[in-house]
Amino acid sequence: MATRDTHNLRSVLAVRGFRRLLGVRLSSQLADGLFQAALAGSVLFNPDKQTSAMAIAAGSALLVTPYSLIGPFVGVFLDRWSRRQLVVFTNLVRAALVLPAAYLISAGDNGVAFVVVAFAIIGLNRFLLAGLSAAVPHVVEDRRLVTANSLSGTLGSVCFSAGLGIAVVLINWLIAAGDSGYAAMALVAPIGYVASALLAWRSFRVSDLGPDHAGVPARAPMHSALGEVVRGLGDGLAHLASKRGAAYTMAAKAGFRALFGVLTLAMLLLYRNYFVTDDDVQDSITGLAFVVVAGSLGVMVAALVTPAVTRRIGGWRWVAGLIAGIAIALPLTVSSFTQPLLVVAVFCVNIAAQGTKIVVDTSIQHECDDDYRGRVFAVNDTTYNLSYVLGLFAAALTLPGDGHSPAAVFVVAAGFAVIAGWYAVVAGRWARRVGDDIAQPEPVPTPVG
Repeated sequence: MATRDTHNLRSVLAVRGFRRLLGVRLSSQLADGLFQAALAGSVLFNPDKQTSAMAIAAGSALLVTPYSLIGPFVGVFLDRWSRRQLVVFTNLVRAALVLPAAYLISAGDNGVAFVVVAFAIIGLNRFLLAGLSAAVPHVVEDRRLVTANSLSGTLGSVCFSAGLGIAVVLINWLIAAGDSGYAAMALVAPIGYVASALLAWRSFRVSDLGPDHAGVPARAPMHSALGEVVRGLGDGLAHLASKRGAAYTMAAKAGFRALFGVLTLAMLLLYRNYFVTDDDVQDSITGLAFVVVAGSLGVMVAALVTPAVTRRIGGWRWVAGLIAGIAIALPLTVSSFTQPLLVVAVFCVNIAAQGTKIVVDTSIQHECDDDYRGRVFAVNDTTYNLSYVLGLFAAALTLPGDGHSPAAVFVVAAGFAVIAGWYAVVAGRWARRVGDDIAQPEPVPTPVG
């Protein structure tokens, strides 16, 4: 398997078109990491203003909600417009919008104008990433798509995290945390956006990345296509109702994400207001860097072990075990409220989060008919993000200002236990009824040579 994976990886990287498309993605996502770090810092870790739990929840939701609202409608435009042109103009528009965003950050203005501009920049990222994903089959042969998607997705995440890391370096050594510092950080992002646009413009012709219009019937008007998306989501829900294994797994993940949102806000409050006593946000940001590293390692571990484990014990048992394990691990690690154990907790929670996500995606692919699969994934994406936002605001309404709440830890742990128990019962019953296990993912080639 390792030899085959290495061969696939080398074959994909040998394709010049894929390398260039990968460069377009990586330069853009590096800039995304920088800009979103500046955006989050201006709201969450800013000594120039006091940050409430509700403000943190709103700021975090701002980074997530655009994906939920725009995601289902993206395909309508991707199937009508040149994807090369979309990539070029999306990057250029975002580069231009960063300028007023940086001005508003420097002025300490987090009002309506700031929200609209930030929402637009992050929302447009949905078009870019979806367009790049839709373009991959135009530069890679079909039998290499799994490797190509794995490589581009993983390296994209690495570059986004690298952007966050560059932000930490800038805050600690070159610029001061505060309105002017975060504005200066934001102004670095357009370099990556413009580089991505230029690379796409120079590397591909207008039609190179699709869509392919040859032989396609005349398109319905735009308003009809958008209405069809709304109806399609309803059809996806109706189809999902008959696919109980996938539906149960999605429901378990939605509950997990809501509790994950509570933990996320608690962690941000702890690093913002509890672990520091002199309002030194540099220390807070450095501490969060370890959290990001631990979370990334947890995701990698889950990606490595989940296929092998699920082939042995089944996807539904793995999900139930992961969630039950978090219910046990949280009181042992978080209740002491020390930074080293909190990092361990983040590592464990991210193993469970990513392992559950892999099984959910596979269960949808395994059970849902191909004609409905895209719509079910759109429903899954929306519930995934909105559940997280719901957890953020529930935490904002209940947690103390410094995030220190032993009671909340035990309540969240009890919530995970309830989800694990419920899911083990209903998913196990369904698996026995249909005589087939829920989601046993095949090994996915990893971008490691």
